Amino acid sequence: MEKMKETTIVSSFSTSTAYFRALRDTPRRLGQRATSVTTTHDEMSRVRARSGSDMVRALRWPDLIGLGLGGMVGAGVFVSTGRAARLYAGPAVVVSYAIAGLCALLSAFCYTEFAVDMPVAGGAFSYLRVTFGEFAAFLTGANLVMEYVFSNAAVARSFTAYLGTAIGVATTDKWRITVAGLPEGFNQIDLLAVAVVLLISLCICYSTKESSVLNMILTGIHLAFIFFIIIMGFWRGSFKNFTHPADPAKNNGGFFPYGISGVFVGASMVYLSYIGYDAVSTMAEEVKDPARDIPIGVSGSVAVVSLLYCLMAASMSMLVPYDAMDTEAPFSAAFSGSDGWGWVSRVIGVGASFGILTSLLVSMLGQARYLCVIARSNVVPAWLARVNPSTSTPVNASAFLGVFTASIALFTDLNVLLNLVSIGTLFVFYMVANAVIYRRYVVIGSTNPVPTITFLVCFSTISVVFTLIWQFSPAGRTKAVLLGGCIVAAIVLMQAFHLLVPQARKPEFWGVPLMPWIPSVSIALNVFLLGSLDRPSYVRFSFFSALAVLVYVLYSVHASFDAEENGHHLNTSQFDDATDAASLKV
Repeated sequence: MEKMKETTIVSSFSTSTAYFRALRDTPRRLGQRATSVTTTHDEMSRVRARSGSDMVRALRWPDLIGLGLGGMVGAGVFVSTGRAARLYAGPAVVVSYAIAGLCALLSAFCYTEFAVDMPVAGGAFSYLRVTFGEFAAFLTGANLVMEYVFSNAAVARSFTAYLGTAIGVATTDKWRITVAGLPEGFNQIDLLAVAVVLLISLCICYSTKESSVLNMILTGIHLAFIFFIIIMGFWRGSFKNFTHPADPAKNNGGFFPYGISGVFVGASMVYLSYIGYDAVSTMAEEVKDPARDIPIGVSGSVAVVSLLYCLMAASMSMLVPYDAMDTEAPFSAAFSGSDGWGWVSRVIGVGASFGILTSLLVSMLGQARYLCVIARSNVVPAWLARVNPSTSTPVNASAFLGVFTASIALFTDLNVLLNLVSIGTLFVFYMVANAVIYRRYVVIGSTNPVPTITFLVCFSTISVVFTLIWQFSPAGRTKAVLLGGCIVAAIVLMQAFHLLVPQARKPEFWGVPLMPWIPSVSIALNVFLLGSLDRPSYVRFSFFSALAVLVYVLYSVHASFDAEENGHHLNTSQFDDATDAASLKV
C-alpha cells in the first residue's frame, strides 16, 4: 500500500543551530511535554505500533509463575538470611520473610491491575506515563533500567564465586585476571561473567517462549535444590534452636531476641529477595489471556516464593542458633564445618548457581522490555523500540543492554556496583502504588484531582514521619505514643478519603481489592523500607536521578517534542510497506 505522507518539521538535532534553538525553547517544551499523559488505548495501539512487528502472545500463567520464581529466587535469599537473623531478627527472621512477602504481594496487586488493564511491555514506565505524565515516567524508568543493568552485572560476577563453591575451586582467585595499574575495585577482569551475560542475551533475543522454557527447566532444577536445603534443615536441625542461642551469656534467648523492631528491620533487609516479580509485568504484551493469566502469574509467584522463603528461614534457624550463623553464606557455612557433610555445601553452591542464572535471565528479559517501551515514547533513540519481525523480540534493546551489562561486569567489583537492596526498585513500587490510587479516582478532564492529590501527599507525609520516628526516636513511651498517633492519623485519613471521594472508574477485568486500603498500605510499607536504607543508596539514587533529569532536559524532551509535532509520535516512513499495514491495523 502507499505510505502515508506527513508534513515534517526540522529535527532539533539536525544541525547545531537547530539544537541551540531547541535549547532556548526548553522551558516551553518542558511545560508541554513533561506532564503530558497518554491513554490506555494509545499505549496499546499507536505507541505499540512504533516497534513495527508485534510481540507474539505465547505465554500462559504457568510461564509467568515460572518467570516470577526464576526472577525472585536468586542469590539474595542465600545471602540475606544469615545477616538478617544474626544481627536483627534472630529466629524470627521467619516472620521477617512473611512481612516482606506481604509487602511484595500488595505491590504485586498494584502491578496486576495496570498489567491487566494495559497489557503492554513497558511495566511501570507505561503505568506512570498514563497517570503522572512523561517526565515522572522517564525519571523512574531511567532509574529502574540502571538498577537492572548494575544489579545484573553484580549477579553475573557473583556467579563466578558460587560456581567455585559448587566445584570446590577458588574461582575468584584463579579465574579472574588482575590487571596492575587499574584502581582497586576495577582491576579484576571476569570473563566468565561476560560470557554468561552474552549467552543469556543471545537466548532472549532468539525467542521469548523458548527463554521461558529454558527458565522453567533451570527454575525446576533450582527448586529441587531449594527443597533439598529445606529437607536437610528440618532433618538435621532442632526446634531448640528457635529459642536457645549458642552463647546464652552474651546473646538474648527466645524467638524474638531483638524484639518486634528487629523483625521489621529484618524484613527491610530480606525484601531484596522478593525483587524480581515486577519483571513479570513487562511480559504482559506476550501473554495470551492477560485478564486470567496475569493475576495468577504475578500474585501466585509471590505467594509461592513467600512460602519457600519462610520454610528456608525456618530450616536455617533450626539448623544453627541465630548467634552462630554466618552472615555471608549461612546455608553453605552450616554444612562446610560438619564432619561428613561438606558435600552439602557444594550442593548448595550448585543450587545458588542455577538461581543466579534464572534470576539473570528474567531480569534481562524485563530490562529489555522496559527500554523498548521507553524508546516507543521517543525519549531515547527510536531504534531501541524495534521488534524483530523474525523473532518477535526487542532485539535492539536486548543486544544493547546485554553489551552494556557485560562491559560493566567485565571489570567492576561486586561491592562497587551497588548495595544489595535496590532503592530504585522500591521507589518505583512506591510510585506505582500511588498511581493505581490516582488512576481509580481521577479521570483527566472530568474529575477534580485535588482531593486525590491531597490524600496521596498527606498519606506519604504521615508514612515518612512514622519512618523517621521509628528510625531516630529513642525507645520509650513517647516513641510508642507518636507511632500510635501516626497509625491512627493514617487510618482516619484513609477512611475519610474512602467515604468522601468516589471512585471515577472501575476496572473492567481485574482490580486491586479493598481500594484504597491495600495500595495505601503498600505505600506506607515501601516508604518504611526506603527509610531503612543507608546513605550510599540515596547518594547513588540522587546521582542517577540528576543524570536522568539532565538527559531529559538536553535530549529527551526535544526528541519527544519533535515526534509529537511530526504527527503524534508516529512517523510511518520508518517502516516498510508490510510493517506499515500491520501497524495501521492495530
